[in-house]
Amino acid sequence: MARTKLVYPKMPGSSAAPLASCIAFDKCDGTNFHGVWDAEFGWHAFGTRRDRFDLDETGIAEFNAAHSGLEDAAEIFLNKLAEPLQAIIAAQGCYDSTEIIAFTEYLGPNSFAGAHKAVDEKQLVLFDLQIAAGILSPEMFVQDFAMLSIPRVVYRGKLTGKFTTEVREGKFRVSEGVVCKGGKTGEVWMVKIKTNAYMERLQDTFAQDWKNYWE
Repeated sequence: MARTKLVYPKMPGSSAAPLASCIAFDKCDGTNFHGVWDAEFGWHAFGTRRDRFDLDETGIAEFNAAHSGLEDAAEIFLNKLAEPLQAIIAAQGCYDSTEIIAFTEYLGPNSFAGAHKAVDEKQLVLFDLQIAAGILSPEMFVQDFAMLSIPRVVYRGKLTGKFTTEVREGKFRVSEGVVCKGGKTGEVWMVKIKTNAYMERLQDTFAQDWKNYWE
C-alpha cells in the first residue's frame, strides 16, 4: 500500500459555484474507489480516495484487510468495469495519456454516508476520468461513457440560485444531491448541492449513533 495525497479533489459547496453552464449529475452516496491504467501495464493499481495498492493478489489482500466492507470492490472493478473502460480508452485517440485514473463510487441500494449493508449487491458507478491534461470535461465524459454505469444526468444549463434551491427541496428525485460540473478538460470546476432531506437524515443518524455510544 502507498499513502497518497488526496487522489480525488475535495468539492466545495454551492456557495463557491460560478453562475455558468454545467451538467448536474445525481450524487452517488457511496465510497470513492479508483483504478489506475498505464499504457505499458494496463490496469495496475487501485485504491480509495487516500491510498493506493497494486492491482494484484497481494495488493487486493492488503486492500481488503485495510478496508472492511469493501472486500468485493476490486473484484467488481476487474470483472465488470476494467475491460469496457480499456476498450473505450483504446478507441479514443484523444486520450493520449501514459496514465489514466478512473474514479468510481462503490455502493449498494441501501448505502448511506459511506456505510454499506453486507447483504446488498454492490456496483461501481464511474463518475470521472483523469488523463494527462486533467479531469475529463463533463460533456466528453457523458459522450464517451454513457454506455457504462455512470450517474444520471439531472440537469443541463446555467447553474442558478433557483436550481440550487430546487435541488435542496427535492425536486429532482435525488437521494443525496447533485454534483454540478462545467469547463473544459483540465479546467473542470465542480460543486456539490445536497438535499435538505439528506442533511436531516445525516444529522438524525449521527445523533442516534452518539446516543447509542453513550448508553
